[in-house]
Amino acid sequence: MTKDGNPAGDRQAVISIASHVVRGTVGNRAAAFALESLGFPVWSVPTVTLPWHPGHGASTRIVPPEADFAAMMAELAQSPWLGEVGAVLVGYFGASHQVEPVAQLVEAVRRKNPGAIVLCDPATGDGGRLYQPRETLEATRDRLLPLADIATPNRFELEFLTGLDLTDNRELIEAASALGPRTVVVTSAFAMLRGGTGNLLVDDRDVMLAEHRLIENAPKGLGDLTSAVFLARILSGATPEKALQSTTATVFELLARTIKRGADELTIETDLDSLRHPMAMVQMRRLGRSVPKQPA
Repeated sequence: MTKDGNPAGDRQAVISIASHVVRGTVGNRAAAFALESLGFPVWSVPTVTLPWHPGHGASTRIVPPEADFAAMMAELAQSPWLGEVGAVLVGYFGASHQVEPVAQLVEAVRRKNPGAIVLCDPATGDGGRLYQPRETLEATRDRLLPLADIATPNRFELEFLTGLDLTDNRELIEAASALGPRTVVVTSAFAMLRGGTGNLLVDDRDVMLAEHRLIENAPKGLGDLTSAVFLARILSGATPEKALQSTTATVFELLARTIKRGADELTIETDLDSLRHPMAMVQMRRLGRSVPKQPA
């Protein structure tokens, strides 16, 4: 494995559990494509299927029936190929009843491969608005976050998960340290750069802030892309700090190119070099050492 996040040699598979849209680059259309483009086989699990992101207008939600979804997760957990899996990425849920079967699948992966990495992107809210039922938020917090090695909440999701109003990065650091996973990346963190935005990394050693210029009216899918690319960098041997820098540069570069084209969806497929070898500059700041993680 390489330390710079580039594909090298055989890769273990990633189970990516998220939404699926027919048109667009959100959910697994962003995450699975990014992981595969970086050399990782993906087992793609749709939690809900939509024609497009609801932000574009009315869109029919097709959620697998509860019993069928649970049966599929159980079959995956018993799969003879489960040893291929080296990581699980959990994103948006179509219904709260999906959380427990997914948690059981994660536990099965861990029994087969104790070194497997689990990343939980608690996709439950944004901009101060909760767009998932509260029971989904609570199930994700209580059942999945304790299983995760990495969590990637945005600032508002971290507030929902902790029940706190977070007004500065110091408070974000404290909340992230108490969340549970040993590595937390908070997107939409408070920027120190004027007119900027940032991703805040809190792990057992350091606190790092990666900043870039804020681009208004960004298309959806940035959180899905961030989670997938960060996971790919970690699986490829990058340190958390390097993974943060590279992931932030990748997402910023892809976003800037998308906006320049006037596209209403991320144009990842057009900019694979940006995904693999980003050139965008991001400001990295060390904000000190993290506070000790709270015992589970």
